[in-house]
Amino acid sequence: MRRRFGPRVRPVPDVAVTSLEQNDSWRARHALRTRITSAFVVGLVRSLYATYRLRVHRLDELVPSSGGAILLTWHGRTLIPANLLRNRGYWALISLSRDGELQNAIFQRYGFQTVRGSTGRGGIRAAIEVASKLRAGGILTFTPDGPRGPSHKVQHGVIFMAQKSGVPIIPVGISASRRWQLKSWDQYMVPKPFATIWFVVGDPIYVPPVVDDVLRDELARTIEVAINRLERDAELRCGHSTYPSDWRLA
Repeated sequence: MRRRFGPRVRPVPDVAVTSLEQNDSWRARHALRTRITSAFVVGLVRSLYATYRLRVHRLDELVPSSGGAILLTWHGRTLIPANLLRNRGYWALISLSRDGELQNAIFQRYGFQTVRGSTGRGGIRAAIEVASKLRAGGILTFTPDGPRGPSHKVQHGVIFMAQKSGVPIIPVGISASRRWQLKSWDQYMVPKPFATIWFVVGDPIYVPPVVDDVLRDELARTIEVAINRLERDAELRCGHSTYPSDWRLA
C-alpha cells in the first residue's frame, strides 16, 4: 500500500458561525421563557386583583384635562397601578437589564406602551424619547426610585422628563389592608386575596423649564415628601398605624 506523505488535513468548524448559532438559540429560548413567565405572572396577578376591594381617592385628579402627565408611585407598589391603568395605552419606562425583559413583557401584556432605558443604561436617550411622547399628550407611569433604589428616594430622571415635556407630575400613594412584602430592596407589596386597596391621588407638581442643581434637589425632596405623605394616608386608611421613620414626611 502506498503511503501518502504530507500533513493530514482535518476540517475545522467555523467558530464564528457556531457562536452566532448558539447565541440565536439562547435568545430564542430566553424569549420563549419570558413569554411563558409573563403570561403566568399576569394570569396569577389578574386572578388576585379580581378579589380586591379597590378604593380610589380623587380619581378625577389622576389625569389632567390638559393632556400629558407623569404618574408617580414607589417601585414597591406597582402591582396595583399596573392592573388599574391597564389597556389605556399609557407609557412605561423599563430598564435595559435582563430583569427588564420580563418586566417589559408583563407591562406590554397589560396594554402599556414601553420605552427601554434607565438611569444606568440608555437613560438620556430614553428620557428624551419619553418627553416627546408626553408633549404629544401621552401619560407616563413611573417609579422615581427605580430600578435599583434606594427605596423611597427620588432620582433626577423624572425631573428632567417633566422639565423637557412641561407636563405635571401626579404623585400617588398606595397601600393594602392585608399584604405580603417581599424581602427585596423595595419591599415589594403583594396584596393578599380579598384585601382592601387604597389608591390616593395627590396634587400636581410642575417643573419649570429652567432648573439649576439647587432647585433640582429641592424638587426631588418635594416629590419624595408628596408621595410619602400620600402613601402614609393610604396606609392609615388600610389600618396600618405606623410608617417607617426614615421615609421623609417633611
